[in-house]
Amino acid sequence: MKIKDGFLLREIVGTNVVIPTGERVIEFNGMITLNDVGAFIWSQLQNECTFNELLTSILDRYDVDADTAKTDLEELLTLIRKNGALEE
Repeated sequence: MKIKDGFLLREIVGTNVVIPTGERVIEFNGMITLNDVGAFIWSQLQNECTFNELLTSILDRYDVDADTAKTDLEELLTLIRKNGALEE
């Protein structure tokens, strides 16, 4: 899975936001706000990766238990899917 073309992550006044560009503006009129962990995951999704690869990268970088990381990752992926930004 990876992020579809046409979505950009930007930091605006200390806040991580995802905005659509080009044709994506027609499909998604809004923005997604991410915390630092969400922005890290988004950046990992710029390249093709699996759920397990994402989970491993979170566990390697952050001090979090596997169950919490897995649950939070599933929630974020659901949000990204719902907004049409994820290629499976």
